[in-house]
Amino acid sequence: MPSVHPLTPDGVVAGVVARADEYDGIRRVCIDGAPATDPHALGAAVVAVLASRRPAVHVRADHFWRPAGQRFEYGKQDVQAYLDTWLDVDALRREVLDAVSSRGSVVPGLRDPGTDRSLRLAPVELGEDPVVVVTGSALLGRGLPFELTVHLRMSRSALARRTPDSEQWMLEAFAEYDASVAPEAVADLVVRCDDPLHPALVVR
Repeated sequence: MPSVHPLTPDGVVAGVVARADEYDGIRRVCIDGAPATDPHALGAAVVAVLASRRPAVHVRADHFWRPAGQRFEYGKQDVQAYLDTWLDVDALRREVLDAVSSRGSVVPGLRDPGTDRSLRLAPVELGEDPVVVVTGSALLGRGLPFELTVHLRMSRSALARRTPDSEQWMLEAFAEYDASVAPEAVADLVVRCDDPLHPALVVR
């Protein structure tokens, strides 16, 4: 049975760090959640702690989105495109998830999602026992190679309240994602974050 541990936000960071830091060798960590759950903030906090004792890098999945012309082929609010084709999965694997083991370095981003321009980032060289933390939305169920997966869970009512009007169309995408992928069931750790100041960590 899963165990639920009420924590502070700092306690969630510590819990994820403890699991990410549990073994030597390469650790590829996924922190997955709707934008309202702010997976990027948790990823940055986790990397800030890990970097004091082993090489660690934070990679935002939206920096591997396809060019706008491809993402918006069927309109800017196409649910299926958001779930299936916005993310360039092959590029994320090639430049980050496979590269950390084959080259010992990663390119932390290819494209700015706001300006749609190339980031032109240099590869980040990583040393022994590196941790790569990838953050974003709808990342599970894609066959990506992670040693640790974390899902930030928010109830539908809380998600609707905390999602801006301009992004309300995404709620349908997250409902479909929950139904088809069941991220709460497949993730190693689940963070319940209806109240961001009083989260709870669910350990399977």
